[in-house]
Amino acid sequence: MTSNLYRLLAEYPLETLLQTIPTGLFLIDIDKTIVYWNAEATRITGYTAEETVGRHCSFLSGDPCNMECHLFSATTPKPDIGLTCSFQHKDGRTIALTKNVDLLRDHDGQIVGGIEAFVDISRLKKLEASLRAAVEERTQELENEKAVLWAVLDGMLDPAYICDNNYRIIFANQAMLDIIGEVGEKPCYQAIYQRNQVCDDCPLPQVLQGHIVHQEKTLSEFGRTYEVVHSPYPLAEKPTHKLSVSRDITERLDYRSRLQQTNRELDAFVSTVSHDLRSPLTPLIGFAELLEERYGDQLDDLGHECIFEIKKTAEKMKDLLEDLLSLSRVGQLKFPDQSLDATRIAEDALLELADKVLEHRAKIVIDKLPAVKIPESLLTDLFRNLLENALKYAAPQNPHIEVSGHQFFDRVRFVVVDHGSGIAAAERETVFEPFKRGSSSKGLSGTGIGLATVAKIARISGGNTWVEETPGGGATFIVDLPLS
Repeated sequence: MTSNLYRLLAEYPLETLLQTIPTGLFLIDIDKTIVYWNAEATRITGYTAEETVGRHCSFLSGDPCNMECHLFSATTPKPDIGLTCSFQHKDGRTIALTKNVDLLRDHDGQIVGGIEAFVDISRLKKLEASLRAAVEERTQELENEKAVLWAVLDGMLDPAYICDNNYRIIFANQAMLDIIGEVGEKPCYQAIYQRNQVCDDCPLPQVLQGHIVHQEKTLSEFGRTYEVVHSPYPLAEKPTHKLSVSRDITERLDYRSRLQQTNRELDAFVSTVSHDLRSPLTPLIGFAELLEERYGDQLDDLGHECIFEIKKTAEKMKDLLEDLLSLSRVGQLKFPDQSLDATRIAEDALLELADKVLEHRAKIVIDKLPAVKIPESLLTDLFRNLLENALKYAAPQNPHIEVSGHQFFDRVRFVVVDHGSGIAAAERETVFEPFKRGSSSKGLSGTGIGLATVAKIARISGGNTWVEETPGGGATFIVDLPLS
């Protein structure tokens, strides 16, 4: 089959082959007279074979060919590949060509002429020029952006620097230089942290993948602690550098430490006082009951009323002290490593309130709740206070309360819905403050500590809590917490 193809090619007219190739082609003899001109050469130059064959090739205005032709030069190796030149089209416009030239020899090796094959690259040249201009323009824009960024960074009071993927600092603003001195050729880990190798927690690999990394770093030499934000630079799909901006938080950490100490002392004080005050309340209530039991028949209405008020006030104070003790314990417990079954804990809290549920004849539905890493006693306090609050303010007739939960990417949200009188919009931000109670609480018992405890549990867990209006009436309490 291959032999048939060779025979076909041998019989196929050479003229037909040359006229169908997508390359301009012409032949000249030893006197540089054109002896052959194909169809593609006509399409590229505008000259037909009738106009070119028999004429000296010099009439083709090519640059640099019209100045000096090296086709038959003995000093120019043949074939000569990949030459470029410009050519004047028949209609007067200039076109760009790339060409290959070679010599033609007879059977004895004598030079009998030359051959030139060429392709029109005018559009390619224009595109190249356009791309070059676009690249130069974009490069200038990037340089301008860099200059503006560096000027902004240099005017900042916060230390900042930029390093490349080899940890080499290419820019440090004046605030940074005031701390670490001249950078020179030092990498960031050496210039900033006086290390001889890359830091173990270096964020550069993450930043080069497009992530923003927050760190807290201490410069032991200066006794200062900084909050550092590492960002990819430039902000592109494949950043090549890391921009790091630092903020001195030494004083903030000191204030936070002192505030935490003050809070611990305050919690300890509240706990001690609550415990010490609660101790005499038990015998006070007991003596009031004993007085009523033994001498009740000797007392008039005023005496009975006085005993009733003593017991009522003592019970109220006892509830208040119990709530204060719960509030002071928040934040003192260690957070667990394993997630807790929030559904079970909410159901256990509901069982503790069984008497009040029966008293209100309430229907409470607890959906499947997402697990969360919070000390069990705190989670119990959270659900107990929310359920007790919902029972207190639910609809007086056939009260219905729903408890649900949702898990998002890295957070958990618990929702407790009642259908009672609701909370006025102006009071929704204050109901979580200690001893603050809404206007709808008039005539209802309570200490004003329950929702404050819920808010504190959410806060020390890294979350938040708020209240919204229930569609159709009532209040919807939402507690948003981190998953871990």
